[in-house]
Amino acid sequence: MTTDAATAAAATAEAREETLNPFHIVQHQVREAVNALGLEPAVYEILKQPMRFFEVAIPVQLDDGSVRVFMGYRSQHNDALGPAKGGLRFHPQVFPDEVRALSMWMTFKCAVLGLPYGGGKGAIACNPKEMSPGELERLSRGFIRAVAPIIGPSKDIPAPDVYTNPQIMAWMVDEYSKLRWENQFGVMTGKPLIIGGSAGRNEATARGCVVTVREAAKKLGIPLKGARVVVQGYGNAGSIAARLIHELGAKVIAVSDSRGGAFDPDGLDPVKVLEYKNKNGSVEGAPGTRPISNDDLLTLECDILIPAALENQITVSVARRIKTRIIGEAANGPTTPEADDILFDRGVLVLPDILASAGGVTVSYFEWVQNLMNFYWTEEEVNQRLEAKMVEAFERVYAMHRDKKVKLRVAAFMVAVARVAEAMRVRGWLG
Repeated sequence: MTTDAATAAAATAEAREETLNPFHIVQHQVREAVNALGLEPAVYEILKQPMRFFEVAIPVQLDDGSVRVFMGYRSQHNDALGPAKGGLRFHPQVFPDEVRALSMWMTFKCAVLGLPYGGGKGAIACNPKEMSPGELERLSRGFIRAVAPIIGPSKDIPAPDVYTNPQIMAWMVDEYSKLRWENQFGVMTGKPLIIGGSAGRNEATARGCVVTVREAAKKLGIPLKGARVVVQGYGNAGSIAARLIHELGAKVIAVSDSRGGAFDPDGLDPVKVLEYKNKNGSVEGAPGTRPISNDDLLTLECDILIPAALENQITVSVARRIKTRIIGEAANGPTTPEADDILFDRGVLVLPDILASAGGVTVSYFEWVQNLMNFYWTEEEVNQRLEAKMVEAFERVYAMHRDKKVKLRVAAFMVAVARVAEAMRVRGWLG
């Protein structure tokens, strides 16, 4: 390819990225897996969009006495394997196609881990940072009143996601239980321990990601002791992943959040950086570190990069400059399809979100099982079960990747789509 042709191709790829939303991205991923498996077209036709999508208007009285209407969404992608499962986020920039895409990723995340769930996802368009606890409670309860007929322990089980937490889940469980005239702790996961939450749930997404990174490092012969790690996003998943991989002997050299980044080539202390963030609102300015931009952080030379922020962070332009050997996607959809291709060609091993970030939904499944049994496990038991599930899923995906000579992401989707397709087939959905 000539220089001019290469430049034109790169410009086309970057322009295409700008028009792709997460819904189009996951559709591309599903089609790729269906084609690689040689499945009938009907599989893609069923899986290319949610089976059900709900939009609700939630009137909420604010503290000043005025009433504001918030828009809420719940997407139920596919329930061939079991009830819908997926988080509920509060964010000012949510849009319907994002929610649809996230519910689809949840279907395949559950399937690749072998969980008896389909995919669901929800969102409310709001800025929780500008709302009081009372306003958040009224919003949470209003959302449950709006969606109560379509959720439940055997229908759809929400969980915390971006800017939601165990307290919000508790309000929602309480409201749903009032509507049903009985305690229904199994309707939500990620709850406080006192009302049926699971030990180990808070660390589950990060722990699952670190387990998959550890297993991948073994395959590539990278010792974790002394490995240089960069973490983008320092919320729950990112900060805990940084701490856990640091405990395994790795050197965390840079972290970031929505306001800035912190870099120390000699390695920083993830716990002290989190303490600084909790006190000051950002990791930027943490003692012993220097500021770093998001772009520079993503392209730092390192052994392991963990994106734990939002979608579409690793684009074509970033992928060309990335200098790492392993990417462990703790976030949902952080890498665009074109960037994924570039990373594969460059020999970067990308642990896809539907595998690497599946620890949270796995322990949510454990929580749901414990709620149904009304019998609870210790944190050690939960972590042992999570470890076993993550290692088993990694080996299954890695074997597909090795045998079919495809990207790990394609391999993960192949494992997941094959399982969902088989469930649809035996249920008679495919004729």
